[in-house]
Amino acid sequence: MIIRPAVASDWPAIWAMLEPVFRAGETYAVDRDISEGAARAMWLDGPAATFVAEEAGLLGTYYIKTNHGGGASHVCNCGYVTDTAARGRGVARAMCLHSQERARAMGYRAMQFNLVLASNTGAVRLWETLGFGIVGTLPEAFDHPALGPVDAYVMWKAL
Repeated sequence: MIIRPAVASDWPAIWAMLEPVFRAGETYAVDRDISEGAARAMWLDGPAATFVAEEAGLLGTYYIKTNHGGGASHVCNCGYVTDTAARGRGVARAMCLHSQERARAMGYRAMQFNLVLASNTGAVRLWETLGFGIVGTLPEAFDHPALGPVDAYVMWKAL
């Protein structure tokens, strides 16, 4: 697997990964009916950098962006999506490790995940094994389509 910067021609494959995740509404605080154009602006055009993991096709994608401006601009935020067919193969772990290296190279000193759902136990477990700590719990912060209100965690790691 290689992880490289995303290019415009990757968008159709990136959207094919993002769309079912966004439409399901179970992990990302994104409107379930988000347009492709708005998703592209959010994932590919807006962030400081967007990457893809590939082998014989795209396996996953992630972005890095500044979480807040001004005195907090040294903290970045990332979002990750693994293609359904590639889950369980270490893609998210590889992308998170890569994102930390890239974030350090970009001058960030910390990484914060703003809304990790308590119901997304696989992500919580992975981020914790990679050194992220839960620094806050947002009670019933997310209206899950199947589970109803679920807590969300703010997770943090110094880089």
